[in-house]
Amino acid sequence: MNHDRLNNNPDDAVTDAAAQWCMRLHADDCTAAEREAFAHWLAADARHRVEYEAMLEIWDTADLLPRTATVVEFNPPRAVARARNWRPLASAAAIALAVLPLAGWMGWEQGWLPNRYQHFEAGGQPQTVQLSDGSIVELNLNTALSFLNYKDQRKVTLDHGEAFFKVTHDSTHPFIVHAGTGQTRVTGTQFNVWKYQDQVKVTLVEGSVLVSSTGSAGGYRLSPGMQASYHAGDFDPQLAQSDDDGNSLAWRSGKLILDNLSLDQALPVINRYLDAPLLLADEATGRIRISGVYNTREVGRLVDNLPKVLPVYLTRSNDGSTVLNRISPPPGKG
Repeated sequence: MNHDRLNNNPDDAVTDAAAQWCMRLHADDCTAAEREAFAHWLAADARHRVEYEAMLEIWDTADLLPRTATVVEFNPPRAVARARNWRPLASAAAIALAVLPLAGWMGWEQGWLPNRYQHFEAGGQPQTVQLSDGSIVELNLNTALSFLNYKDQRKVTLDHGEAFFKVTHDSTHPFIVHAGTGQTRVTGTQFNVWKYQDQVKVTLVEGSVLVSSTGSAGGYRLSPGMQASYHAGDFDPQLAQSDDDGNSLAWRSGKLILDNLSLDQALPVINRYLDAPLLLADEATGRIRISGVYNTREVGRLVDNLPKVLPVYLTRSNDGSTVLNRISPPPGKG
């Protein structure tokens, strides 16, 4: 956000900034970088907290902003006593109190505005959370998602990571998970969604789901035990019968199972647990196969041990990334 603007009254500039931050922090597309910028703005001047809390009171009273929205936590600075003219702000508050509830009600009735908003992030520890509709979600490590409850649908956006959903049944209120360039639509079931960069995989455990990608006309319905995967730009998702005996759900027990996968198949799964992605030197390296059961919290040790179990060695690229290189076999005698 850019607050470098001309304003004759510095207090009014702070009020304007507080109003903008209030709207951004409650938006479902608010980024981590914006939240960090807000924290710096808040700490820069004790007046900022006073104005921000006043703005929250106005909006919360109007009951337009979702009350469960995630906001940055901060230590309250010392209160600042100052004289100012509250009349303009009071007039704005009066207008908001009169107009915003009606706008909020109309937005809900038309399906434009949610009445509930929740945001969850799991860093180094998995989490199990309950959504406001009663659905249960298990979050894998390094996972972030948001939930919005509209009159005609329940909407989840999986920003990154992996989540297992146990959806409360409601045939008139479909549950839709947006991940990458596609979505999964259900009314009540159990399924897993994995997202890494532009790749998404949906695994159905119980019930039925409808999976669609960018170009899907109506989507494809999965039955239990099936998987659908898609990348950005895919016209249709790729469907397959899951034959991994639950390996794709082993993360729920803290396990990463690699069952005779080629490295080019295994790396997207491994990289989900790394701070920086592991890279392949070439296609020949990607064809090497790997198997094993690993702890999801110790995947970094797996990378260090790969040269001990596979014909590979590690190098560093110019940008500092770790690269897997195939050890060429000795030339045949002849």
